[in-house]
Amino acid sequence: MRLIVLNKPFGTICQFSPHETRPSLADWVKVPGVYPAGRLDADSEGLLLLTDDGALQTRIAEPRHKLVKRYWTQVEGAPDDAALKALARGVNLGDYVTRPCRAELVEPPGTLWPRTPPIRYRAAIPTTWIELAITEGKNRQVRRMTAAVGFPTLRLVRVGIGALDIFSLGLQPGESMDLPPRAPWDGV
Repeated sequence: MRLIVLNKPFGTICQFSPHETRPSLADWVKVPGVYPAGRLDADSEGLLLLTDDGALQTRIAEPRHKLVKRYWTQVEGAPDDAALKALARGVNLGDYVTRPCRAELVEPPGTLWPRTPPIRYRAAIPTTWIELAITEGKNRQVRRMTAAVGFPTLRLVRVGIGALDIFSLGLQPGESMDLPPRAPWDGV
């Protein structure tokens, strides 16, 4: 069994086949026969697990297993307690209501890499970082959640899956590493 962790760079699509305008996972991971356990859209970055084990892939990716995924989202504006509580309760996105989650303001560490290209900067509108810990992971869910409570996402970084944390691994964008098959971390 192979289990690889990748710090997926911004702009990379979550597939191995080539794309005409964007880098793919094949540009960063040269290991044959592994597949992403879950997805990150091209505009999102951060921790992505790849494996050749279908059962493990399902355990990581499927919402029914309730594996916590932590995201840091830089939003436009300054969310108040009411917005954070609305995120935590679950947000009605029209086609579904998100599960309850943990939502809190965070200060990113100095080890958070700069995004290339950087987000747009507007002097009159502040930005704020929120950590969301969710057990789902539907298409563009975090972006849709923050927009629904009035704070559009400008940057989205997955920082954790289970007990794995991108910062403790020390991986920069585009870097990957193998994890031991019987890793000593919870949840996967």
